[in-house]
Amino acid sequence: MEDLDFSGLLANCSDKGRTGYNPIMMYAVVTYANMRGVRSVDRIVELCERDLAFIWLTHGQKPKRDAFYGFKGKKLTSEILDDLNYQFLLRLQKEGLVTLKELFIDGTKIEANANRYTFVWRGTINYHLAGLLDSIELNFARYNTFLQENGYGPKYDIGNAQMFVIEEMDKVRSVIEKNRKRKLSKHKKLANNTVIEIDNCSPLEILKLQKNLSTIATGEGIEFVYGKGKRKPEIQQLY
Repeated sequence: MEDLDFSGLLANCSDKGRTGYNPIMMYAVVTYANMRGVRSVDRIVELCERDLAFIWLTHGQKPKRDAFYGFKGKKLTSEILDDLNYQFLLRLQKEGLVTLKELFIDGTKIEANANRYTFVWRGTINYHLAGLLDSIELNFARYNTFLQENGYGPKYDIGNAQMFVIEEMDKVRSVIEKNRKRKLSKHKKLANNTVIEIDNCSPLEILKLQKNLSTIATGEGIEFVYGKGKRKPEIQQLY
């Protein structure tokens, strides 16, 4: 928590009236509770009184349910929560506890709060992944064309973007197409348990392309527009 920037959260807190609980401490308690699968405010209040880890986080204080409801409803807005969780994720990456570079597909995809019925076979994952990779590849092509046609690549020292599908993608597409035909003829689907190796399309890689577009927009004086009846410039559509 010490490395996170809490300026947004602190700006949302007033220094008038009674002194409340430390908002950073409250965020730490809520985050730790979520990591342990605890969502109920009443349960968090109980743990703050009995669980040594929560007692340590609160420095022995015992926030009541109204304090948590007020904190989550008024101070910890969705925008602030997203920002803090993003910082927290990058901190975990810095510690080597998670990686944001690779996507691994094994036999099943286990969902959050899973029970024995909430699993998805790899064949289903590959079916949707193929469409997703097509969309990403199309956006990469639009991005490269935009840079080349306007000469922004050399001007801003930005290279082309490329997604690498290392192997097995053709096999997946072939099975998907065959299964579409088999569905029409009411035949049993073919298995699609194929491992696809991909590179250069992690969230961080795509975020770099967004930042490049933002740099170009600033340099060229192109303003992004919002609202009905306003046509977005091409760079904003790509962004």
